[in-house]
Amino acid sequence: MADPSSYRPRPGEVPDSPGVYRFRDEHGRVIYVGKARSLRQRLASYFQDVANLHPRTQTMVTTAASVEWTTVATEVESLQLEYSWIKEFDPRFNVKYRDDKSYPYLAITMGEPVPRVQVMRGAKRKGTRYFGPYTHAWAIRETVDLLLRVFPIRSCSAGVLKRAAQVGRPCLLGYIGKCSAPCVGRISEEDHRALAEDFASFMAGDTSRFVRRLEAEMREASADLDFERAARRRDDLGALRRALEKSAVVLPDATDADVFALAEDELEAAVQVFHVRGGRIRGQRGWVVEKVEDVTTAGLVEHLLQQVYGDADAVADAAAGGAGGTAAGAAPGAVPREVLVPLEPADAAQVTAWLSGLRGSAVDVRVPQRGDKRALLETVAKNASQALALHKTRRGGDLTTRSLALSELQDALGLDEAPLRVECYDVSNLQGTEVVASMVVFEDGLPRKGEYRRFAVRGESVRAGDAQDDTAAIHEVMLRRFRRHLADGTPPAGSPPDEDAAPGAPGAAGAAVAGGEVADGAAGDGAAGHAPVDPESGRPRRFAYPPQLVVVDGGAPQVAAAARALEELGVTDVALCGLAKRLEEVWLPGEEFPVVLPRQSEGLYLLQRVRDEAHRFAITYHRQRRSSSMTRSALDDVPGLGPARRTALLKRFGSLKRLRAATVEEVCEVPGVGPATARAVLDALAPASTTSANGAPAPRDGRREDEAAAEAPLRVNTATGELLDD
Repeated sequence: MADPSSYRPRPGEVPDSPGVYRFRDEHGRVIYVGKARSLRQRLASYFQDVANLHPRTQTMVTTAASVEWTTVATEVESLQLEYSWIKEFDPRFNVKYRDDKSYPYLAITMGEPVPRVQVMRGAKRKGTRYFGPYTHAWAIRETVDLLLRVFPIRSCSAGVLKRAAQVGRPCLLGYIGKCSAPCVGRISEEDHRALAEDFASFMAGDTSRFVRRLEAEMREASADLDFERAARRRDDLGALRRALEKSAVVLPDATDADVFALAEDELEAAVQVFHVRGGRIRGQRGWVVEKVEDVTTAGLVEHLLQQVYGDADAVADAAAGGAGGTAAGAAPGAVPREVLVPLEPADAAQVTAWLSGLRGSAVDVRVPQRGDKRALLETVAKNASQALALHKTRRGGDLTTRSLALSELQDALGLDEAPLRVECYDVSNLQGTEVVASMVVFEDGLPRKGEYRRFAVRGESVRAGDAQDDTAAIHEVMLRRFRRHLADGTPPAGSPPDEDAAPGAPGAAGAAVAGGEVADGAAGDGAAGHAPVDPESGRPRRFAYPPQLVVVDGGAPQVAAAARALEELGVTDVALCGLAKRLEEVWLPGEEFPVVLPRQSEGLYLLQRVRDEAHRFAITYHRQRRSSSMTRSALDDVPGLGPARRTALLKRFGSLKRLRAATVEEVCEVPGVGPATARAVLDALAPASTTSANGAPAPRDGRREDEAAAEAPLRVNTATGELLDD
């Protein structure tokens, strides 16, 4: 643990102006980001007597090894920059709201030539309008099923659409009136897009216009004695009204608002938000957050608004159908006219100004005191309380269990500290082919999938035909991983300092630079030469951070191979063990007998989970490469030959055997294939018997394969006596 005084900036170096600051640990990783109206006053509060700080703040300042800051012109800019850095660096001591589930959205792909309505989850796509989120996917499908009667737009996949266009016959939905069948030309793409726009407008809350239109068409058809059309309009009107019944009016006067509420205890907080558009609840979301920093309820509200409205993707989420926001930017209505919160944010004026800038007009951030809005806020608060209770029930023992597992591993393996970062390696192959390896990362007992890595093993063992030797593969992978660590990250313990590194002394701090430039605090001795953070992008390098524990899937031989690789590189500050599958024994380097953990040990459960995750990741990569190799052709490696010309060659000759027997002139008859390409194709397909003594392919100009075969020795299957055909 570092002493905060070792990297405290000198008096007078920190400017008395608005800005954003960030603390880094000894490896250069950003661990906390904050903003301040006065950087000088805020940073001074962190370097007072540690005993007077909040326990969470104590942990943060003693974990940090340097501090840097950026000055900005206004407090609104500091709000935007703070959120950008939190999103980019994912600091461990910042409050981060994470969805307690993956919510489904109703999506209309307006970016496609023929827009499609579907249920979507996950990352937002450019050119797609999203409505929701919904609690259940079946609720979206029920709504879509009702509305397709009135707005019969495409809901099939791209494959079904293409196949229907090829055969000239629509799918079942086209026959039952729930699709206008643009695939077979029953409706033009322009008219179909207009239908999709109407669907989106209805979902955005413009419902009365379509109800009035259907009522008028029904009365008109009845007056014309066209009772069949009148009956269809009556049924369409009933479908619209049933869809509207699924979202009751909760606020009068077609109010657009987002209603937030929190329920919290000393360690965690649960957040719920109702997205109200046109007076109706159009979506609901929930988050659960761990209080990893000393933050008030007002601070939680501010962080929440930052995350919901902070960037284009989050704005599209918050739109909740307001005007059909796209993932490409902030749509009108993405930020509603009113934002109702249980408590005003810490910097209410700056937050309001920021939201108004995003919306393009005034936004009212306030706490409702009475009436329908207060009643709705209380309803949202009840949902938040129930969500927090459910979360604590489900995960009440999770943090304790993970801490116990790490503590047991520390004791069993004789480590100086708990292994907060664990990396596990596994090798996968099939009879020595497509040899691959995986690296998975667990931090604080949880998988960190963004730092998983995979390796294609191409070392000496593969070239020598002994690719089933796991120890050689483990040795190669460990060398590759830790060479990158030594190049990108901090040097291992006891290694000489980098001669090219800029000298940095404890307590040195960079000067503040105006205009948004970064001022660096103390970097620590020798840290500058092995910066784990890319100075150009500001992001961590791929293999910059060392693990406290390396686990290999295997027993004593695999552990010995990994230990030999670490020894060759001079890495001495990383613990190593192996987990053997048969008896779940833990092997340590140089030990004659394994460590046997109790079967009910939480530490053993964690090692098994890490090992199984590494195995899953390795076998998935191996299957991908194996499937790719099974579908490869000899033509794939011909330089300058693309997919179109490969297809043309196979279409012209029918098979590789006939193509191999062709002459250069015959190959040149294929459109787009010239003499040089034809010669390259035939040289790539030439069998070993048609190569010259020096290994070069035999001339193919005007020679047929049967002529070359006549000169070549016959090949015979010694088991059956059959002549082998090339």
